[in-house]
Amino acid sequence: MASSERSALLTYRLCGGSAEEERGRERGRAAAAPRKLPTFLGVVVPTLLSMFSVVLFLRLGFVVGHAGLYQALAMFAVAYFIIGMTVLSVCAIATNGALDAGGAYYMISRALGPEFGGSIGIMFFLANVCGSALYVLGLVEAVVDSFGIPPGQEAGTGVHVLPQSYWYELLYGTVLLALCLLVCLVGASIYAKATFLIFLIVAAVLGTILVSFFATRPLKVPIRLPNGNGTETDNGSFTGFSLSTLRDNLGGKYDVDYTTGQMMSFSSVFAVMFNGCTGIMAGSNMSGDLKRPSYSIPRGTISAVLFTYLVYNLLAFLMCATCNRTLLQKDYGFLRDISIFPPLVTVGIYAATLSAAMSNLIGASRILYALARDDLFGQALALAKKTSASGNPVMAVILSWLVVQVVLFSGKLNTIASVVTIFFLLVYATVNLACLALEWASAPNFRPTFRYFTWHTCLLGIAGCCVMMFLISPVSASASLGFLLLLLLALHYLSPSSTWGYISQALIFHQVRKYLLMLDVRKDHVKFWRPQMLLMVQNPRGSARLIDFVNDLKKSGLYVLGHVELQDLDMLPSDPLQPQQDSWLSLVDKLNVKAFVSLTLAPSVRHGVRQLLFTSGLGGMRPNTLVLGFYDDEAPQDGLARHPAFTSAREEVPLGFPPLRAAATPKLLSAREYVGIVADALKMLRNVLLARQLESLDKAWELRRAASPPPTIHVWPVNLLRPDSARYADTCSLFLLQMACVLNMARAWRRARLRLFLCVEAGAMPHAQEEKLRQLLKDLRIQAQIQLVPWDAITRLHWQTCQGPSGGPAEEEEEEEGVVNFPTNTTQVSDEYVRAANKLVLEQSPAPAVRFLYLPRPPADTSLYPLYLHQLELLTRGLGPTVLVHGVSAVTSTQL
Repeated sequence: MASSERSALLTYRLCGGSAEEERGRERGRAAAAPRKLPTFLGVVVPTLLSMFSVVLFLRLGFVVGHAGLYQALAMFAVAYFIIGMTVLSVCAIATNGALDAGGAYYMISRALGPEFGGSIGIMFFLANVCGSALYVLGLVEAVVDSFGIPPGQEAGTGVHVLPQSYWYELLYGTVLLALCLLVCLVGASIYAKATFLIFLIVAAVLGTILVSFFATRPLKVPIRLPNGNGTETDNGSFTGFSLSTLRDNLGGKYDVDYTTGQMMSFSSVFAVMFNGCTGIMAGSNMSGDLKRPSYSIPRGTISAVLFTYLVYNLLAFLMCATCNRTLLQKDYGFLRDISIFPPLVTVGIYAATLSAAMSNLIGASRILYALARDDLFGQALALAKKTSASGNPVMAVILSWLVVQVVLFSGKLNTIASVVTIFFLLVYATVNLACLALEWASAPNFRPTFRYFTWHTCLLGIAGCCVMMFLISPVSASASLGFLLLLLLALHYLSPSSTWGYISQALIFHQVRKYLLMLDVRKDHVKFWRPQMLLMVQNPRGSARLIDFVNDLKKSGLYVLGHVELQDLDMLPSDPLQPQQDSWLSLVDKLNVKAFVSLTLAPSVRHGVRQLLFTSGLGGMRPNTLVLGFYDDEAPQDGLARHPAFTSAREEVPLGFPPLRAAATPKLLSAREYVGIVADALKMLRNVLLARQLESLDKAWELRRAASPPPTIHVWPVNLLRPDSARYADTCSLFLLQMACVLNMARAWRRARLRLFLCVEAGAMPHAQEEKLRQLLKDLRIQAQIQLVPWDAITRLHWQTCQGPSGGPAEEEEEEEGVVNFPTNTTQVSDEYVRAANKLVLEQSPAPAVRFLYLPRPPADTSLYPLYLHQLELLTRGLGPTVLVHGVSAVTSTQL
């Protein structure tokens, strides 16, 4: 029994590695960093603290004051609609397999593949880095507001002792960020404990604020505002619950932001407000430290999102009903001023913003560590792989801290709010895209236990994210998308292949299947005919240039490389073709040909070719043309080792193909069997091409040589082995013309010129024949030079040696399409005549890059197969690269 049958049922994982690799990684993770965090501590608490931070304590009044209650509620609805759709997608992906460290990056990379995963991973890393800087700047703002020397004063009084300037605030931010770094360096466990303590403080502060709206009496709040080098004082009012205050705050009234001096608008205020919704991934970022990520992430994230939505709406209503617009717009820390216990609010602001900064910093480090471990960026992120003895990615934490420190130079919270928002919107749009792609691909293994989503929710989430990105800042959104596109292209061409699975493959399969069903063979028309090639290859080492040549002949049609292995499956323990498949696919990649590979087992080559002709392709995409190498006694040459794709000094030929057959080694098939393959293909109404000496065709040299004269393609559309029935307008001749024209249309062969040879006899009105042929070429839109070739001496040899049954010339045997030749013709053509015909073809100069000759049908008498093959060998001897063509398909059209 095969090993896969003996194995236990493999657990489906998003990363798609082998079972042994997964078990090894699990053992390594279990030994290095055991998962300890439950749902509440690992998901709910980080998510709540990320969402209850700067916006709740320092910017909610700003949002309500500028936008008014109606527009603020609309902003919350839009923001939570977007994150709600995203949460549904996150829950679906998170419950579809085992999760590892990296959060959103891990989910997207394993769903969409390394290109999307790596590029979005970098974007999400930058979003978390900028988010951490934003929260640190918010904390600096709160500290300076509480302890800073008022503008215009040289010395502080009381607790107001901290100088205020750009550099001092940068220093404060650096110190606070260093504190976050110390906590994150200790590890996820101490971070979870610290955040739980902070959560208790924030919960107490939130309760105090809610009570304060009811318990605090109306009061005037003096507000100091910067005015040049000094300050001015304004008064805000806390009116308590007042219907008049509520009416005044219902509509929007956008004004200048006193910290940046910029005029606010719906989009700029939404950009600030949306940062209170970007914490939904805080729990997902901790996926590597959770006990049960697939269980904890959906329940914890949805619970936290619903709770924060209710709290934001409740606080917005309470603020509008109790605070006048001046207080809301001009005093970002007014919650402390109206609180029944102001010090507790101050501590809560510090704790919440510090926790959010730590959450984003540790989230950024986990994403960077996951990117480094996946080796998508090679040595660029190698340093981030290093971990402590307990498994904490300390170098990733330090690198993330350095980037946050750089972002702190921006100076103001509102300055980077729009950038952070756009980064997060882009990440959320991609999470929805990942879920949408998985849903549309209809893969059987996509069956998440969380079922409360559809492709409609994914699409709405994507649309909402994209619309809001461009409403907030078209320039920043375009720049972010451009940067994302550059990362996609870089990873597509530079990143190593992965075993995660590519969603693009599933989507392509889904669409190809659908369109193949729509491709109806009953609707085929000659106007849209194209060659669909089946090239039989015994050993690719001796057929590299032939494979490349047929790739030029296919004209965007189907191209299949066929190979027959002479073995009996009854006598084998397993299929021997499976290990060979990768070598053939690697060959296709290295030669850069657009071909499929079809391998088969058969007792003989002829039976194998029959199988491939019957079974290759699917629906309306089936081979209509069989291509074979020529059967002769020449020793095969290893063209693969000399091919440009394998001649690089860095690379050897790693493909697992056997050495070529030695000259003295018998062939795998006889001459009779070879001709039988040609006869079989014609009986199955397949066109046949026999390629001789194509391995001597140096296409690069032929097509790059001096422009004068350009390379030529010689076309002989007459059956040289049947001078008594030579015609230029039968189906086979027209097919031969078509194939030569198709080759000339290939990009690499466009410089070549077609030369069409018209064999004429004296007294047969050659100019009339030439004009008729020229008109045919004009009708077929084929540009070719016609050259008249007298062949009276050649045909005289044929008639001298050709005797009929009664002693006179044989009766003409008109070849009917679909009927095999009578055997008499093969016996009536002498070797002397064939050699003369060969010399006639060879004398036409200059020597072409390739020749196309008419291939006659094999004789009906199988005993004449060796003689038939002998005549073909004589006809093509010494001609260089030559293609013998026999067509049974009507392939040309003179109609529109």
